[in-house]
Amino acid sequence: MIGEREVREILAQYQKHGWSLRRVLLSAEIKSNLPPTLFGQIEVVASDVDALWFSRASFEGREAWELRHLSNTPFALVEVFEADDDEDVREDARFEMQTRLMKQASKSGNKKVI
Repeated sequence: MIGEREVREILAQYQKHGWSLRRVLLSAEIKSNLPPTLFGQIEVVASDVDALWFSRASFEGREAWELRHLSNTPFALVEVFEADDDEDVREDARFEMQTRLMKQASKSGNKKVI
């Protein structure tokens, strides 16, 4: 079962490797088990999947975004955006990533994690 300690470890690991937390997706169930200050100023969005969005600069001016599922069997999806990609294109890609993550999580039995 993933809890505050594990989430803090994930945040520290990503920060160590140059990733910045950008968005937080949490079910009501897991949100109620975590301190409200855990994610600082990052907005927590109600979601059917528990995941963290991170980003960092990539090669040749690109930007990488990673969607990290919060579960006992963790996995992540990554998308690299070109510097000149329109924000609408980026948002569509991130939405598709969330959809893929939810499908994968439901297949692996990790839809909800406390």
